[in-house]
Amino acid sequence: SLLAGFVGKERAPDPYSGVELAPQLPVAQVLIDSTLPHLDRLFDYSVPAELDALAVPGVRVRVRFAGQELNGYIAARASVSESARLTPLGKVLSPVPVLTPEILQLAQAVAARWAGSVSDVLRVAIPPRVAKLDKEYAAGAFAGAATLEVAGVGTAGTAGAGAAEATGPGAAGTSGAGAAGTSGAGAAGTAGSGTAEPPGGGDLLKGYRNGQAFLSHLGAGGSPRGVLTALKGYGPHSWHRQLAQAIAVCHASGRGAVAVVPDQRDLLLLEQAVAAVLPADSFVRLTAEDGPTPRYRSFLRVLSGEVSVVLGTRSAAYAPVANPGLFCCWDDGDDLHVERRAPYQHSRDVLLLRSEQQNASLLLAGHARSTEAQRLLNQGWAQPIHPERTLTRALAARVISTSDSFEQQRDPLAGLARLPQRAWQSAKQALSHGPVLVQVARSGYAPSLACQRCREAARCRHCQGPLMETTATGMLQCRWCGVAEADFSCATCGFRMLRRVAVGAARTAEELGKAFPGVPVISSAGDHVKAEVPDRPALVVATVGAEPLAPAGYAAALLLDGDSLLRRESLRAGEDALRRWFNAAALVRPAENGGTVVVTAQDPQSVGALVRWDPEGFAERELQLRQELGLPPAVRIASITGAQDAVDAFVAQSDLPPSVRVVGPAPVDPGHHLGGEDPDYRTLVFIPYAAAATVTARLRSLKAANAAKRSTTPVQIRCDGLDVL
Repeated sequence: SLLAGFVGKERAPDPYSGVELAPQLPVAQVLIDSTLPHLDRLFDYSVPAELDALAVPGVRVRVRFAGQELNGYIAARASVSESARLTPLGKVLSPVPVLTPEILQLAQAVAARWAGSVSDVLRVAIPPRVAKLDKEYAAGAFAGAATLEVAGVGTAGTAGAGAAEATGPGAAGTSGAGAAGTSGAGAAGTAGSGTAEPPGGGDLLKGYRNGQAFLSHLGAGGSPRGVLTALKGYGPHSWHRQLAQAIAVCHASGRGAVAVVPDQRDLLLLEQAVAAVLPADSFVRLTAEDGPTPRYRSFLRVLSGEVSVVLGTRSAAYAPVANPGLFCCWDDGDDLHVERRAPYQHSRDVLLLRSEQQNASLLLAGHARSTEAQRLLNQGWAQPIHPERTLTRALAARVISTSDSFEQQRDPLAGLARLPQRAWQSAKQALSHGPVLVQVARSGYAPSLACQRCREAARCRHCQGPLMETTATGMLQCRWCGVAEADFSCATCGFRMLRRVAVGAARTAEELGKAFPGVPVISSAGDHVKAEVPDRPALVVATVGAEPLAPAGYAAALLLDGDSLLRRESLRAGEDALRRWFNAAALVRPAENGGTVVVTAQDPQSVGALVRWDPEGFAERELQLRQELGLPPAVRIASITGAQDAVDAFVAQSDLPPSVRVVGPAPVDPGHHLGGEDPDYRTLVFIPYAAAATVTARLRSLKAANAAKRSTTPVQIRCDGLDVL
């Protein structure tokens, strides 16, 4: 009454006041697709009545946020919200629920472990949308699409530290025997019916300790965890046939399987092996190399339950397989398993987290054993599956080291020559029986040059990058900016003559062609990687990781440039070099068939492990040294990179516990910067596993808070980076 006669201030009309909301669960909790750390949470939106049937958990939507139209996923539907006023959903982009509750839970756990955001993980986990295939899915073109049900996820928090932080044996419970089986053809048998025999093959793990027990437990519906040390890379006892047998056993028990390999060549081998034991319509491959449409079609086939076995590269670790029983990771020491985008997760650790969340079996396999896998064995979380010595002697090639005392006495100059006399003789003898593999460290012609007088590295005058010789004509080019150098002059002494510090695959092939006239020389390096070579005499020059497969095995292998691999400034130089040697040696015929491997490196530990064919002992010794020094994987590591002031301020605000060791800041290698930019600084944080979950959560929340305030220069947080040390 006191305000009678006064005209009230007009309020702007609410543009959403007339929107009719859904009668049930009118609130949608949306995960916005954004790279901003402070937006890594669920936001509530109202659900209009016309979108009620389409706005189910897992679908892609478009919403309005801060005046912009952004994409996102519905994580759950709720009845109430803490916000008094909600913005309605803008549009449902697709009726396909591509984000399942299990994958969202896995993405949350991955983001928590690597101090990243869930949306960054989902960009890897869920392929880009293809509208045509979404329409086919909605029309029921995919088997099981019409009856697929997706439950709400809610706002469940992230998972705990996970398998990779386990400090003792995990709970080895079995998967439910009555779980719904897959609809793919050929899923013979049900879980709990005893050991399932894989179609079309015997026991390829015969002679492997714990091999038969692993397959029996897996076929009975259990969830064993193993680390397999494979012997051969070709033939009937090859690693891809062994993995295919494990997948077939799991498939016969009525459960799904996921296998992740580092590259396309390995994927092709595994695909051929699985096709030999399973029907063609029971598995798919998931890899970005196939293109958007085939990749998304395979993803929808898995999502609908039409297939239950997935083979692929990094992104396949998130495949929405129903009722998974086995997760496989081949060659987990390969850095190709590390995602190249934030938060830089490793496929092995993603599968570890998923196997614990879904109580499934895990199999880490490789010709060598990584220190991370050895740590899981030492903690009792997994069991070793390795060949008995009798089987190793029967299938492995004979390894000769040119650096041992016997060879040094026969050839005193063997340590100075790139191709010692013993290596040349072995290649000459083996060429009469089949192809010979020559493994080199680098591609190109002469990838590293130095001044002939002062030995200073040859640098580009434009960006200070290293110069390389591209062809035999002496053409110089910068490895960084690609600018040709026609008039070189040493910046230190002014001398114009150069010397080759390193020799690449092209130069090696040229030299071997002269040393073995009349013998074909095949090169596999750079952009010309070959998958297979014929079984006839030839010299196959390949860079590490690009070795082609010989169907009947190589007659011999020459492992050159071993000292160059070992001299790399990396904590894992010895481990990586030995892994690459074993991968090449596994392609050679057995010693009883004349197979010979010649290694020219000088390091006694790594070379000795190769000569004894003892990857297990090398991994155990390497892990013990890391534990004594407090280095990964004995501890976890986080690198904080950015401007020096920003890094110092971030570490000071982190409030790290006393058990955490901080090293730095120190400038990052100036070679990463072109021009006159100020170098970034990096601080390393060594974290015990007991405190890892707390520390990574603190780093993640602090990064999000700083991004919201925009008070400091942003920093990059990278957990467990392989190239940091």
